[in-house]
Amino acid sequence: MAAKLSDYGFFDDLNLQSPTDGVLPYQLITPLFSDYADKLRFVYIPSGGFAEYVPDKVFDFPEGSVLIKTFGYLNSHKKSNLDKQLLETRLLIKKDNKWKNVSYVWNEEQNDAYLSIAGKTISTQFINENGDMQDVRYRVPNINQCKECHQSGKSIQPIGPKARNLNSSLDYDDGSMNQLLKWHEKGWIDKGMQFKTMEDWANESASLEDRTRAYLDINCGHCHIDGGSADTTGLYLDFTEDRKIHLGYFKKPIAAGRASNNLKYSIVPGKPEKSILFYRMQSLDPGIMMPESGRALEHKEAISLVEDWIKSL
Repeated sequence: MAAKLSDYGFFDDLNLQSPTDGVLPYQLITPLFSDYADKLRFVYIPSGGFAEYVPDKVFDFPEGSVLIKTFGYLNSHKKSNLDKQLLETRLLIKKDNKWKNVSYVWNEEQNDAYLSIAGKTISTQFINENGDMQDVRYRVPNINQCKECHQSGKSIQPIGPKARNLNSSLDYDDGSMNQLLKWHEKGWIDKGMQFKTMEDWANESASLEDRTRAYLDINCGHCHIDGGSADTTGLYLDFTEDRKIHLGYFKKPIAAGRASNNLKYSIVPGKPEKSILFYRMQSLDPGIMMPESGRALEHKEAISLVEDWIKSL
């Protein structure tokens, strides 16, 4: 592991997050919630490398690939007088046919990020969508905590870059282009993949069902999936699940303890106040909240979305 982010040479300008040739930005249609942090994502695939399409899963990236994700509060689009603050950059590195995770914490000068094994809590502020100052204790995970979300079986796996969550346009230096077509143009992937594209959970013109399922998929479905770390719960929230009992409809919890709040079912159609899923989304208690890690704030907009969805069932 390199001691600092600049050692990898991924960026021409580290602070501006301007990638070098061979490193491509990407965006997810629906991203994971991380205390309202902005995220800048990039992918590096070695010359001649090819990523195999795997239905309903992330691409099978070749050896030497790196997924790069910088977290911060950029504020520039929020009409704020606050300077942007880059907090951490996480790397997933494909080496010896396994993904290895590593995090780098940005220094106060904002000119480099340094290897973090033990993790760190960063007390900071950002301007929320209402224009109000929001305090947050942002948590950089230690090297083992990354497994809480990225563990799949006995290995670490990426979560976001599935074809269904990449099938959208992005502005590149040479113009706007569909991301999958861009990857194909670079020789990274094939064309002709068959899949249902996810919706942007925040797109109010899309259906309530599709928006909510997209949100639950990216925030919950990596664990709550057949074969995932929450497999034994029988609650499967991935985008392709269509069995109502596994989606939580009148499903009794296996072992929720006090996290169930004495409620009987994961989801009671029409009654969010009777639904364990909705209750746990609202909590900040470490023994109750879902997801279990990765946030210190309520995602109020998503809570409202899920409330409306359950009411509609």
